[in-house]
Amino acid sequence: MLRSIALAALLVLASVAGAAAQTPSIEADHVWARATPGGAKTAAIYMTLVNKGSADDRLVSVSTPIAGVAEVHATITDNGVMRMRPVEALDVTPGTPAVLKPGGYHVMLMELKGPLVTGQSFAVSLTFEKAGRIDVTATVEKAGAMGPGAMPGMKM
Repeated sequence: MLRSIALAALLVLASVAGAAAQTPSIEADHVWARATPGGAKTAAIYMTLVNKGSADDRLVSVSTPIAGVAEVHATITDNGVMRMRPVEALDVTPGTPAVLKPGGYHVMLMELKGPLVTGQSFAVSLTFEKAGRIDVTATVEKAGAMGPGAMPGMKM
């Protein structure tokens, strides 16, 4: 009898620990992309990553079924010319949101399988070094948008 109670207690503890481990320490807020014209082969995804945990983490890969390739990129100025370059990973530290926005870090989508249409949404999988995979949904804003639901001329 005592053995059965101990086994039941261990099973309860294991299930509670498993549920806690499944709670992501990273949240992706305001995940969005701009609408693209027909025939476009590239687009970008923007978002804010918030680390709710106590340890630093890194976004190491991104995937989505709407594109053949998804990479984290940084926009840099090289001899006065703005260029986009892939980065190995993006640091996400507790207490400091990692903001992916136009003109800065972003997820570059290449080999689009179709145009992104205003109002559409699509799945995105973010993989972190410690937090693992987090699935989110991106919403498509109008072409030229500066943020989710932003008014023209409004700075994000």
